[in-house]
Amino acid sequence: MVAGVDEAGRGPLAGPVAAAAVVLPAAFKCPGLDDSKKLSARKRELLFEELTARDDLRWSLAFAEVEEIDRINILRATHAAMARAVEGLGVAVDHCLVDGLAVPGFRWPHDGVVKGDGKSLSIAAASILAKVARDRRMLGYAEAHPGYGFDKHKGYGTKLHLEALSRLGPCPIHRRSFAPVAAAGGWKALPGQASGWGEVAERKK
Repeated sequence: MVAGVDEAGRGPLAGPVAAAAVVLPAAFKCPGLDDSKKLSARKRELLFEELTARDDLRWSLAFAEVEEIDRINILRATHAAMARAVEGLGVAVDHCLVDGLAVPGFRWPHDGVVKGDGKSLSIAAASILAKVARDRRMLGYAEAHPGYGFDKHKGYGTKLHLEALSRLGPCPIHRRSFAPVAAAGGWKALPGQASGWGEVAERKK
């Protein structure tokens, strides 16, 4: 039982980190499945719906919210979200394939696969679920916190976002431990996160 694990949203200045874990069936095929960064938003949405509607695979999504990110730092919060995603599968996972580097203290045997979303189908599937789930959250935040353009940049530190942050100040979903947000709010970024730039949730059994 091998799970592919990936995250979305480590870099943004606002919003949660999303993590997904996916266990694919033998001889799995899904035309068009690829690294989420190489796909259009429309294609990602279509693949998300296809993947989550299938009865022959298992998937789980988890989030690390802003409060957790600010409390324990973005890297630890990302790893915690990944662990919750694997737990959410509801099965005994034998091994994980994690996009990027190995995760210190991860409770499951695993391999870190650099650029794994372009090499492993299960990681690619996880990357799409995490990315779409987080983007949907950010679209909701765009309505709840107008003026920042969250529907456009999804919380990343674009020129549009930085200008809005300077003009409006931080809102409740901004990561106060990240330097640009801390500067806009008039406080210091927390140690270990000063250079930060830059989703337990749903499950299917």
